[in-house]
Amino acid sequence: MLLTPTQTVIMILAIALGSMTTRFTPFFLFPEHKEPPKIITYLGRVLPPAMMGLLVVYCLKGVSLKTAPHGIPELIAILVIVALHKWKNNVLISIGGGTLVYMVLVQTVFR
Repeated sequence: MLLTPTQTVIMILAIALGSMTTRFTPFFLFPEHKEPPKIITYLGRVLPPAMMGLLVVYCLKGVSLKTAPHGIPELIAILVIVALHKWKNNVLISIGGGTLVYMVLVQTVFR
């Protein structure tokens, strides 16, 4: 499907407007000088770990312990992620290192 230049510009503007709206709205709803509602503070505290748990479950949902490689690459990658995070306390290094280890394992060791 090819778009005309006008359609392309309209699409880019709509995406930019949507992105800006979602980015700027919290600053208007909860100004810096005002205390946010208790529910917002609570959600800000509990949602990040909940989302991480959700992502872990989502990533492991297709792993079969009955067929080879029995989830071994995933388990090794998770252990590497935990070890890296305990060592460096850096999410980017933890996730990047775990992803690298997992990809090396599934591309070379567990073919």
